[in-house]
Amino acid sequence: MELTLKHAKASPRRITILGSTGSVGTNTIDLLRRDPGAYEVMALTANTNVDLLAAQARELRPRLAVIADESCYSALKEALSGTNIAVAAGTGALEEAATLDADLVMAAIVGAAGLKPTLAAAARGATVALANKECLVCAGEVMMAEVKRSGATLLPVDSEHSAIFQVFDFDNLDAIERIILTASGGPFLDMDMDRMKDVTPAQAVAHPNWDMGAKISVDSATMMNKGLEVIEASFLFPLSEERIEVLIHPESVVHSLVGYSDGSVLAQLGTPDMRTPIAYAMAWPQRQGSPAARLNLAEVGQLTFRTPDPGRFPALELAREALKTGGCAPTILNAANEVAVAGFLEGQIGFLDIYSVVAEVLVKGPTGTVATIEDVVAIDEKARELAHVEVTKFAACR
Repeated sequence: MELTLKHAKASPRRITILGSTGSVGTNTIDLLRRDPGAYEVMALTANTNVDLLAAQARELRPRLAVIADESCYSALKEALSGTNIAVAAGTGALEEAATLDADLVMAAIVGAAGLKPTLAAAARGATVALANKECLVCAGEVMMAEVKRSGATLLPVDSEHSAIFQVFDFDNLDAIERIILTASGGPFLDMDMDRMKDVTPAQAVAHPNWDMGAKISVDSATMMNKGLEVIEASFLFPLSEERIEVLIHPESVVHSLVGYSDGSVLAQLGTPDMRTPIAYAMAWPQRQGSPAARLNLAEVGQLTFRTPDPGRFPALELAREALKTGGCAPTILNAANEVAVAGFLEGQIGFLDIYSVVAEVLVKGPTGTVATIEDVVAIDEKARELAHVEVTKFAACR
């Protein structure tokens, strides 16, 4: 791809934002506002947040606004009356938005719901800024095969994978020994295990460093997010599972590292602000300005690291086992985790029950390979059914 800052100014870069009302989507829009002449918005999509989607559409004037929940269609249509912005609803419309001729598709729909729209964007050979780790966790082989077939470009938006991408020498793979994903450890890093049984959803979503949505914040607290990121990294970077390490780094300044055969370790550092990796993906292969606070290492004072305790964070090892098992295990892991986290946030099960639900579903779930998107959908649905049963069981024991 040839894109210079000068060219970007002369010819606005076309962008579609899948999941514009979520954390990554709103941060993307914040960056668009700061350089409005550099981008033309093709489509915006949301799940159910009609009011915010309509406000974004009125401001940014996309060609298309899509609400996934079909019951919200009339409300969105009315909110955008007189704007000449096309309005659509439903999962098929999400895929339609992904296939519009945008130079960059920001794939920021949380969870398995983002799988088909992201795959649709990749299928047409788009440059996809991937903020949905579940796409590679649930359907990594399917997604990467489509990327290879179509010539699409995947740009990781997760801060950890973006950090690795920025210092990973793809032309000298033999010189790379390992990659190291960093994790903050979440809000319960040093909490007594007995107290963790009684933590509330409000406590779990109060991340010490990052401003994220509820589901991702809970995943951070259990460290399931880091397990999902290990699986994602195995597809983004051609390294085996044992060469993907995890370190707890509470300051969230070193976003990840790459170790080389000469003993060098290259890291990407910055303040914990998602607008930095988002801006990197938006402007790639160039860089654009971001309002993120500038890193002052003297003020930080010290950087600390520790190895994750498997007794405190069993979800991380569960994800590693799913990766090593392969086949449909990662799809089951992700689906069961989404259901379990939802059950916790709704007050049905306890925090520590999240791991137990996922572990049970992995044992009871289907086995076999994943060759098509239809396979992924079927396995995902079955795993969710099993997970709902397990949530009900654990809820009855509370």
